[in-house]
Amino acid sequence: MSEPTDDRRPPGPLDGLLIADFSRVLAGPYCTMLLGDLGATVIKVESPAGDDTRTWVPPVRDGISTYYLAINRNKRSVTLDFKDPDDLRLAQELATRADVFIENFKPGGLKRFGLDYDAVWKRNPGVIYASISGFGSAPPGASLPGYDLVVQAISGLLSLTGDPNGPAYRAGISVFDVMAGLHATIGILAALNYRTQHGEGQHVELNLLSSALSGLVNHTSAYVAGGVVPTRMGNAHPSLFPYEPLPTADRELIVIAGNNGQFRKLCEVLGLPDLPDDPRFANNEDRTRNREALRPLLVERLRAKGADEWFGAMSAAGISCGPINSIAGGVNFARELGLDPVVEVGTVADAVPMIRNPITFSATPPRYELPPPALGQDNQAVRAWLSQPGHGVTLEGGPDA
Repeated sequence: MSEPTDDRRPPGPLDGLLIADFSRVLAGPYCTMLLGDLGATVIKVESPAGDDTRTWVPPVRDGISTYYLAINRNKRSVTLDFKDPDDLRLAQELATRADVFIENFKPGGLKRFGLDYDAVWKRNPGVIYASISGFGSAPPGASLPGYDLVVQAISGLLSLTGDPNGPAYRAGISVFDVMAGLHATIGILAALNYRTQHGEGQHVELNLLSSALSGLVNHTSAYVAGGVVPTRMGNAHPSLFPYEPLPTADRELIVIAGNNGQFRKLCEVLGLPDLPDDPRFANNEDRTRNREALRPLLVERLRAKGADEWFGAMSAAGISCGPINSIAGGVNFARELGLDPVVEVGTVADAVPMIRNPITFSATPPRYELPPPALGQDNQAVRAWLSQPGHGVTLEGGPDA
């Protein structure tokens, strides 16, 4: 399958690949958006009711959920009702033509439609079939619904988030959905490389709990390798100090000294040049053990100036620090750095401001061709394409007339 190419732009690194996206909500759609940014053709298959995130409001832009907008650019939407024999046949045909099939149905839920891995593989042995679940495809985990917040709780993340003597708090984003989407992207690309070398497709499986335990890195390692069960420490780090917000004259500033050299630089900026020679603070382990003695010494100096003034002075000295911004502040700071965080996707009439793909390529930059589609926007084009024999027919872009 191919798309019309723009001769003014280089092809994307994934040009020529067809992604059959049978996923919804966050982990799968985030993965397929990233693949679409890199040039793959993504067909988003939705039920007539549409992806759940279309209804997750507020906030909205022009009446459309900004949650949905965030993770669905560079896709074409087709609505297929699997209970309708003709629609099911089209879904199966799409799976047969796809390079990658991605789904996050309840494990085993696609078997009755002939869209499970075994059935798709028989028709398309080169397919990379990616499944994302909450707790794996084997019992008893297969029967458990897998929302991100539940996984944050079950994995132990909530036990680490919040004040030591206060309640647990969820992370501010669906962190394990995003992480599973990234892991799925890695798995799909690795399987595609294997197919290139050996000519074989395969089943790639992800689950949120495994992604969570991997993503908890030093905390899960503390338990499995050190026998230590981490607990809530507020904004403090169990193995580093300073590595947390500290008060200044007007507001808190994140201050980090990840090694002895950084700590010495910090003390020089604060006017405490002799502090690194104090045996209580000479090494990271000492500073971490004696953080309650060190913190007030740092805070006393920090209260002499505001966070912005300290940020400038510390940054100039190569010390890692930062104010606690709002989301608006974070986007605007990226603009100030020249990172161009926002791209306009679509034509002038329907352009949607979106956060750009974070990857930079020297030869094959990400492309932002299609704004997030309306439900069933490409029904006519996709259905016509699937109804024609052969895989090499060009799918024309754009919404139905």
